[in-house]
Amino acid sequence: MASNRWKLILEKRMEMIAGVDEVGRGPLAGPVVAAAVVLPENHTIIGLRDSKKLSKSKREKLFPLIYEQALGIGIGSVDVKTIDKINILEATLKAMQIALGNLPFKPDRALIDGHPLKNQIIPNEGVIGGDDLIDSIKAASIIAKVTRDRIMTDYGIIFPEYGFEKHKGYGTSFHMSVLNEYRATPIHRRTFNPVSKKMPTLTWLSEQKRIGWMGEKLAALYLRNKGLKIIVMNRNCPPHGEIDIIAKNGNEFVFIEVKTAYKTHPNSLDEKVDSNKLKKISHAIFKYQEDTEQIDDFRIDCVSVLLQNKKPIIKHFEGILLD
Repeated sequence: MASNRWKLILEKRMEMIAGVDEVGRGPLAGPVVAAAVVLPENHTIIGLRDSKKLSKSKREKLFPLIYEQALGIGIGSVDVKTIDKINILEATLKAMQIALGNLPFKPDRALIDGHPLKNQIIPNEGVIGGDDLIDSIKAASIIAKVTRDRIMTDYGIIFPEYGFEKHKGYGTSFHMSVLNEYRATPIHRRTFNPVSKKMPTLTWLSEQKRIGWMGEKLAALYLRNKGLKIIVMNRNCPPHGEIDIIAKNGNEFVFIEVKTAYKTHPNSLDEKVDSNKLKKISHAIFKYQEDTEQIDDFRIDCVSVLLQNKKPIIKHFEGILLD
């Protein structure tokens, strides 16, 4: 399929025009994501529209069709730390530039939904309302939206209290209520109102008995950034207790015990996860297998989290051996 596409390009000397769009300017949490899409002139994708005007099911159906027929797709994502540092407008432009840079080839020019990109070596022009006018921009809108929604759904597993899989970080009434109850998470945009007024302090976390709770969230984010897929948080396996985090590294299941300390340094790993603790974890894993599926390949990890006023100190110990 790919060779036929390139043959078509070479034979017809098609002009490679990338459509570019972004999603995620308005949410209180999560990244801003952009996509750049180059479509063939004779594509057969029916139903392309601005992603905001499509149902979730329609977007999900179009997503693989776009990947199947597109000559090239590039994704750009800018995280909340960068958004807070350079502001959301600059972060949006940066995401678009990254998306163009992640195309498998350099397009001849680009059509940007809205305003043109400055300081971009690829000739480009802005098209107001382009996500309703130009197929490649419509496709980029869909790719960016589905990609970001899936990211927020992953965050919903780590932060089940917040319902990110439903509102995707936008300021819904439910989101505002849980933000008031649980305060902001590390994936919230600190410079956005009302997030800036709901930042948790270590004292507040301690008073609310959420030191361990926050440590588990930070550990899960750390593991996700290392490429692990978080499956579930705080899986109860009675009568053997709880598994803090269950993740997958490829086909390998990873069961993670999290130890969190505040004010004082944590004890050594040997003292925190002794043979009795490992025995309880192993029994919990067997219970998890009984309740879900047979697991052939797994390991047990431990993550220690030291909360402090500055950046938390996180250490990851992989493959703890059972006696």
